[in-house]
Order: sequence, then structure tokens, then C-alpha cells
Amino acid sequence: MNTHTRIFFAGLTLAAGAFAQRGGPPPPPPGRPGAPFDIAGYWVSVVTEDWRFRMIPAPKGDFQGVPLNAEGTKVGNTWDPAKDEASGNACKSYGGAAIMRVPTRLHITWDNDMTMKIETDAGTQTRLLHFAAAGGSPPTQGGQPSLQGYSVAQWERQLGRSRGGQGQPGAGDSRGGDLRVTTTQLLPGYLRKNGAPYSANTSVVEYIDLLTEADGEQWLLVKTMVTDPTYLLRTFVTSTNFKKQANANGWNPGPCFAK
Repeated sequence: MNTHTRIFFAGLTLAAGAFAQRGGPPPPPPGRPGAPFDIAGYWVSVVTEDWRFRMIPAPKGDFQGVPLNAEGTKVGNTWDPAKDEASGNACKSYGGAAIMRVPTRLHITWDNDMTMKIETDAGTQTRLLHFAAAGGSPPTQGGQPSLQGYSVAQWERQLGRSRGGQGQPGAGDSRGGDLRVTTTQLLPGYLRKNGAPYSANTSVVEYIDLLTEADGEQWLLVKTMVTDPTYLLRTFVTSTNFKKQANANGWNPGPCFAK
């Protein structure tokens, strides 16, 4: 075997060994320093699916598409928006398990290098996404449950790919990764404005992708998976689109509405 042949087979062996390694490329650094893409700025909901549930509150008892169990349906049928308003609970459909489905504008900034802030003009809500320090344990909070709960975030690297299809932006480049967000410590709330409930046992996992169209238009695609052993038969999965705005035009924070 000549020298060139030995080098060739050695290269194949090294490539095969690298391919066989599990886990793929190392994760990016946490927080702002490791961000594989920039989602800071203003974004607006583009409602292309579930229009009748998102834009117009569904009638009481209409929980189509939400996998409520018998107890969830029973609790949902007790929905009373006037009672919610009187008790100061008009924001129950704006909680962390549902806020990204509310037609709204987002203002995304960095509170610091390890904390991303997402503000909504609908209901004037604020979400804080906490990143663990490099090599550290995931950040935890021992405080009380809240409407937006406690969110832990991490960047995930992925091979570039295109997304598209009904109700989504077209052939968009995912920019090689996504942002994974896990939210717990939630107060009970509503998955829809008509009282479809989620409990304090709820956990939410979101995957946030930045998609760029051929014309440069940018979109956020937010896949949300809500798990609630108290009121749901199975995980409730939704996919929500936001379009990038050039500026703050239309940004108009307002109160929650119970109906």
C-alpha cells in the first residue's frame, strides 16, 4: 500500500469515527454570547391557523382541538369571565402556557447576558428566559408560582433546514439552531380565553426558530408543547408565527381582557 493510499484510508477512518460520535457538535455557549441568531426587536403575530379560537373568544364549552380530559372539561364548563374580572384574574388566558398564542406584538431584548426578556403588548406581560452559566447547573427558582412561571433557556445547534407548509412561512432557513425554553412554576390559567384550563402541575416546552425567507423577510416559528397531567389527556401542541417588524410601529401595551 503506497503512502497516498494509507493517507486516504486513514482519513476515512477518522471521518467514520467522527460520524459515529454521539451528540453531534458541542452546544454553543449560553446566553447572549452564544446566540446562533439574533431575535431581538419587534415582532407581530400572523394568525394563519385557529383563527376562530384566537381572534374571537370561542363560546363557553367549545374546546375543540384542546385534549382536555373529563376533569378539564368539567372545570372549563364553569368558566365565568365576570367572576374572573371581579376577582382580579382577567389575565388567566395570558399565562405562560398560552401567551404566545394570544394575538400580540412582542418586544424581545436582553435584560443581561444570561437573561432574555420577552414583552407582549397584549396584556402587558413580561417573560424572562434564564440561561445557565457555562458549565453550571440549570438556573432554578425557589419562589412562588406566577402567571408567566419560571423559564430556563438553552441554545441548540441543528443542521440548517427549510420549513414551510400550510400556516407557516415558506422556504425559510432555520439558521442552524433553535432556542429551547422550559417553563414551570405556573399559576393555573386558561389555554384559550373561554376557560379551557391548565393547572399548577403544567410544564411547557417551546422551540423557537428564526426563519429567513429568500427576500430577507424574517419570521419566528414557536412550537409550544403543553403537558398537564391534571387536565390534559396528552400534550397540547401548537405552532405560532411572528413576523419581524422594522420598528416599534403598532406597539401598544394594553390590559388583559377576560372575554
